[in-house]
Amino acid sequence: MEGYPILDKLNGLEDLRGLSGWELERLCYEIRSFLIDHVSRTGGHLASNLGAVELTVALHRVFHSPEDSIVWDVGHQSYTHKILTGRKDRFDTLRQPGGLSGFPKPHESVHDAFVAGHASTSVSAACGIAAANRLSGNGHTAVAVVGDGAFTGGMIYEAINNVDPAARLVIVLNHNDMSISKNVGAFARYLSTIRAKPGYLHLKERIENLLEHIPLVGLPLERAIRSSKSVLKYILYHNTFFEEMGLYYIGPVDGHNLRELEDALTQARDLGQPSVVQVETVKGKGYEFAERNPPAYHGVSRFDVCTGTFGSSPAPAGPTFSSTFGAEIERLGIRDPRICAITAAMKLGTGLDGFSRSCPGRFFDVGIAEEHAVTFAAGLATKGYIPVFAVYSTFLQRSFDQVLHDAALEKTHIVLAVDRAGIVGDDGDTHQGVFDVPMLTCIPGVTIYSPAGFDSLREDLRRALYEEEGVVAVRYPRGGEGDHCPFGPGEDDVWVDGDRRLTVIAYGRTASALWQACQKLETPPEQVYLNKIWPLSDEMLKVLARRERILMFEESVLSGSIAEHLLSALNRLGFRGEYRMVTLPDAFIPQCSVPEALDRFGLSTGAMEKRVRQEMEGLE
Repeated sequence: MEGYPILDKLNGLEDLRGLSGWELERLCYEIRSFLIDHVSRTGGHLASNLGAVELTVALHRVFHSPEDSIVWDVGHQSYTHKILTGRKDRFDTLRQPGGLSGFPKPHESVHDAFVAGHASTSVSAACGIAAANRLSGNGHTAVAVVGDGAFTGGMIYEAINNVDPAARLVIVLNHNDMSISKNVGAFARYLSTIRAKPGYLHLKERIENLLEHIPLVGLPLERAIRSSKSVLKYILYHNTFFEEMGLYYIGPVDGHNLRELEDALTQARDLGQPSVVQVETVKGKGYEFAERNPPAYHGVSRFDVCTGTFGSSPAPAGPTFSSTFGAEIERLGIRDPRICAITAAMKLGTGLDGFSRSCPGRFFDVGIAEEHAVTFAAGLATKGYIPVFAVYSTFLQRSFDQVLHDAALEKTHIVLAVDRAGIVGDDGDTHQGVFDVPMLTCIPGVTIYSPAGFDSLREDLRRALYEEEGVVAVRYPRGGEGDHCPFGPGEDDVWVDGDRRLTVIAYGRTASALWQACQKLETPPEQVYLNKIWPLSDEMLKVLARRERILMFEESVLSGSIAEHLLSALNRLGFRGEYRMVTLPDAFIPQCSVPEALDRFGLSTGAMEKRVRQEMEGLE
C-alpha cells in the first residue's frame, strides 16, 4: 500500500500551515488516496469527501479552529476535516460500533463545532455562533460549509434573512451541481448561471483592488461604490442574490486550486462582515469511477479500489421494500392519473425513478424541503389529486407541523410512504427511523400501516390510496423482507393460535423475526401480528383485555410507541393481567449494524426466542 509521507508527518494544524506549495499539492493527493483506501474497507460517504479535499485544507490554513468555528452542513464532506484534526489513526473504525462517526460530533472533537446529519442547518448554527462571538467580543469567525444541494432547503434562506450585518460570518457554498443526485429547482439553475458568467464578478474584484490602492480617495470611493450598489454592476450584471441579501459575494472560485481558495477565504475572513464564497468542485474528484458516476459513490459499502465494484452491493441483491414500493406506485400511477409522487431530493433512494419516467408530469422533486413537500401535497389533494410523499423516516421529522396543521387538521388526504423506518445502521443517531410512530400517533386522525412483507406493502399502499381518509402513513424498513410471516393482503392483524397464557405481539420487520422465533418453540404462545398499527382495533383490544400476560416487541422508542398506547388502552378497558414491553430505549441509537442493534435491544430472532422462552417458563 502506498505511504503518506506528508500526511503522516502532520501533528497538528500548525504543521499544515507550515507546508510549502508542492507539499500541499502532495498532501491533497495523499488524503484522497487515504480516503479511497479506508472507505473502500469500511464503507461511508466517498464522492462528497473526494470533492472537498482542497477546500478543507484551505479552510484549516486560513481559519484557526477551534477558535474559529467551522460548521459542516449535513457532514458528508467532513472526512478530510476529521483527518486533519487528529482522527486519522481512527479511520479504520469509521461508522463502526464505538468508532469514528461519519458525521461531525462535538463530543468527538472540539474541532466539530456543531452536530450534523440533516441538511440546511449550518447557516443558522453559524449565525448563532457568530452572534455569540460578537457578544463575547472575541473576534473569532464562524464558517458554514454548505453544499449547493442544501440550498434547496428553506432553512438556509431563513438564516440568510436574519444574518447580522456586523457578524463575522463566512458562508462557503460548495457548488458541484449535486446533492445525492442532480440538484433541482430555480436556485440550482441560478448557481449554474453565475458559474457560466463570471465576468462581472472578476471585474468587480479588479476594480475594488484598484480603488484600494489610489491614495487618499481610493478606500472612501470603494466604500461609496459598494454602498450605492455600483452603477457598473447593473450595467454588466445584476447583483447576485447574496449581495441583494446583504452578503459580500466572492467567486466563483476553483475549488481544486489551493491558491485561489486561500486567497478567497482570506479575503472573506478579513472583511469582518457576512460574506459568501462560492467554490466550484467536482464530486468524486480523483477517483475515476466516482467522477463518472457520483450518485453510485455517494454512500458506499465496501468496494474494490481497482475495479470500483462493490464486494457486497450497496443495495441488497433482491427486491427491497423501497423498490417494491416504487414498482407498485408506478403501476398504480400509470393506471390512475390522479396519483402524484413527491420526493425531497431522494428520487433514487425512495424508489421513485420509475414513476418519474412513466409519469413525469405527476412527479415532483422539491429538493431538500420536507416541510414544503407536505404542504405542497396537501395543496394537490384539495384539487382531487392523490399525492404520495416518499420520505425517509428521519427526514419526516422535519415536517411535523405541516403534517399536523396543513394536512391532518382538515383531514386532507395525503399518503406518506415512510421509508427507512426503524434502525438503519451505520449512519447512526442522526438517521435512525425510530421516532415516526410517536410523532404520527399523537396527531388526531392519522392512520398508520407497517407491513411485514412485500405483498402486504402493495395492498397497504392500495388501501392508503383508495380506502382511507386524511393522513395515511405506510412505513417500512430499509432492505428486504424477512422470512415468511403469516399475513394475507388486506388484513389489519393476524392471530396465530397458541398457549393463551402468553400473548406476544409485534409488527413490521419485528413481526417476521418474532414469527421465526416462535417456530423454534415446542409450545409457542398465542401470537398477534399487526399490519394496521394505528388506530388500534377496538375488536382486538376487547380480546386482549381478557388475556393473562402480554408481551409486545416493537422497533420504536418507548415513549409514544404502539406498545405504550396499547397498555393505556387496555387499562381503560379494565385489563388486570401482566403487560411487558421490549422496545428501543428513549435514547439516540448510536451507529452499528442493523443486526447488532436489534440483538442489543432484544429485537433479533434469537433475542426474542430467548425472552419468550423465559416468559413461558415463568408460567409453569
